Amino acid sequence: MMVRTRTLGVLLASLLFAAGTAHADSLAQLKQFMDGTRSARGSFSQQVFSKSGRKPQQASGTFAFSRPGKFRWTYEKPYAQLLVGDGTKLWAWDQELNQVTTKKLGQALGSTPAAILAGDNSLEKNFTLQDDGAADGLEWVEARPKADDSSFERIRMGFSGGQLKAMVLHDNFGQTTSLNFLQMERNPSLDAGLFRFVPPKGADVVGD
Repeated sequence: MMVRTRTLGVLLASLLFAAGTAHADSLAQLKQFMDGTRSARGSFSQQVFSKSGRKPQQASGTFAFSRPGKFRWTYEKPYAQLLVGDGTKLWAWDQELNQVTTKKLGQALGSTPAAILAGDNSLEKNFTLQDDGAADGLEWVEARPKADDSSFERIRMGFSGGQLKAMVLHDNFGQTTSLNFLQMERNPSLDAGLFRFVPPKGADVVGD
């Protein structure tokens, strides 16, 4: 139970990117995403590899975000969990346990993947960025958090044809999370209700 909740909290909204031009290098594509993508939605598949090398955990679901600070990250398989950033707070709901964890959004962003997803344009303030070359048919950017207290050692983002296709997150505990973005729509009109969350009746609410 604790491992599942921790994984959910760490990943928050490590979801998608769309940007760039077909012939731009990875840093140029990332910059155009930051400059030109205000909202997006799509689906994802996820694998989490432990340091021990045991069989990876599989998950999948959907996401949406509206910058700055609003996102919705939904796990549909193998169990239902939901993350919502409403611009002020981050809400994490484990539906099976009917438990809600909440914290101030500023604490949840900063040097995390969610800062790239739903933050403002100050990416270089929180990360050291570099082109990480080509591999597996993608052009990669590496982002290393500048903050000493970040949960992540580094984050790699893979682009192809102007779209963010993959993310690989390396945390400080030897765990690697691989995300593949299967569908994505850039700058759609999103219902504001997607980014509001009211704890369900009877839920155990923990946090700020």
